[in-house]
Formats: sequence, C-alpha cells, structure tokens
Amino acid sequence: MPTPTVSFEFFPPAEESGARELLACVERLAPLNPHFVSVTYGADGSTRHRTLTSVTRIRAATGLNVVPHLTCVDASRDEVLEVAAGYWRLGIRHLIALRGDAPSAATARPHGQGFMYASELVRGLSSVGDFGITVAAYPEGHPESGGVEADVLNLKRKVDAGATRAITQFFFDTDVFLAYRDRCAAAGLPVRLVPGILPITRMPQLLRFAERCGASVPSWLRQRFEGLDDDPETRRMVAAHVAMEQVERLRDHGVDEFHFYTLNRAELTYAICHSLGLRPAIAQARVA
Repeated sequence: MPTPTVSFEFFPPAEESGARELLACVERLAPLNPHFVSVTYGADGSTRHRTLTSVTRIRAATGLNVVPHLTCVDASRDEVLEVAAGYWRLGIRHLIALRGDAPSAATARPHGQGFMYASELVRGLSSVGDFGITVAAYPEGHPESGGVEADVLNLKRKVDAGATRAITQFFFDTDVFLAYRDRCAAAGLPVRLVPGILPITRMPQLLRFAERCGASVPSWLRQRFEGLDDDPETRRMVAAHVAMEQVERLRDHGVDEFHFYTLNRAELTYAICHSLGLRPAIAQARVA
C-alpha cells in the first residue's frame, strides 16, 4: 500500500510565546514532507494579521507550501479580495476558502457588501488570480445547511465555482465519511475529498468543538476516555490508538490523503503519521 499524502493545520497564536511554540511544532512535522500546511483565519476574520504573520514566518523558517485560510464574514468583498491579492503578491497560489461564522447566529449576512456564501467567495477569488482553492465539507451536515444532502448540494456549488479539493470537518464514525463520499460521487462532484482527522487531546474540549460544528461523538469513544481527565499520558496513548485505527480503516477503503487538525501540537500527529509509514528519511529521499 503506498504511503499516503498528508497536510497539517495550525492556528495563529495571540502571544509571542505561542508563536515560538507554533514554529517548534511546524519544524517537528516538516520533515514528514506534508503536501501543504494551512493556517486558520478566525471564523469571523479576527486573526487576519496574525494569520499573515504566521504564514510568512512558517514559509521563511521551513520553505513549506503554506496555505492560508480566508473567510468572508464581517468584511466587504473589496476587503476580502485585497487580502487575497496580498497573498498572491507573496507568491501564494493556494487558499482555503470558507464562509466563516457570523458574529451573531441570528445574522444571515453580517456585511451588506460582502460575500454571502463560500461559493461566492470561491468565484470572486478568480478575479484576483488563478488560485488552487480548497473548501470545507461536512459529512454530518453543517449546522446551518439543513442536513447532509443539502451540504452535498452546497459543496457542488463551491466546486462549480472553482474549488478542486474539499477537506471535511472532523468525524469519528468512518461510515459517515464513506457514505458522504458515496453521495458526492453520485452527485458527480469532480473534487478530491480529504478526511479531516482530529487527534483528541482532551474530551471536554472535543465535546465543545463537536457541539459548535455539528459533529457527533460516539458513545464508544467517550467510554474510552472515561476516567482519564487527570491522566494525560494514558490519554495520549488512547488518543493515538483511536486515530491510528481511524486512518487505517480509511486506507482500507482507498483513502490516500489525510488532513490533520494539529491544535498546534506535534506529538500525536507525528505518531499517527509514523504509523502511516511516513518517515523523515523517506521525506528527504522524495525531496532529492
């Protein structure tokens, strides 16, 4: 079985100490030769400057292909496209285009002159440059989409607008991803669907994430972490085992690319990639 392709997601820290930790995390994972690494933008665009700073630091330190996230909520079209143009001037040719979350759940369109949907953002980016564009997909349905079938239709709109890759929200029931992949294939979507993998650091934190994005956390998974709140070493071992089981089952079903939500921590992601057969020596051989 061939060694899979991987990518890693990081978030821009607010403090300089966090920036140093982020760079150490990236440098730990860089020898695995990821296809790209991404830097989040903040759902409401709140980390705009920190994202740019993190992108430039990672590129300078590692030479990796760094892909910024770009959201369109709470900003005008001109503001969003100027951010994209700035990235184009830096030589960045790949973006992850997202709608983001409105400042208020009751606000459907927080900016009167902005892009309303990610599909509009994807189409608008073509006026800036010929970006490769990755978008989000939700195997269990986005909380606002109206269900999985509605989400497939929304993904189709993004693909029709120019997206060529979709990274999924994290999930733990592999059958959910496989069923979503089948729905996308039945809809004739010519898009590369990449599963998003979230190594679990703490169950309470995971439950908060899952509640916000509509992802389910199976009872069997909760049971595996019972009683481990004050036992970080065992918790890391269980988390690594859970994620390794997940990626191996996905590989059995033909998945050969994975995107890891690292939460700016390298250890679990590195261990999972090792189990996938990724080694620094192999990475160096590929570069050579």
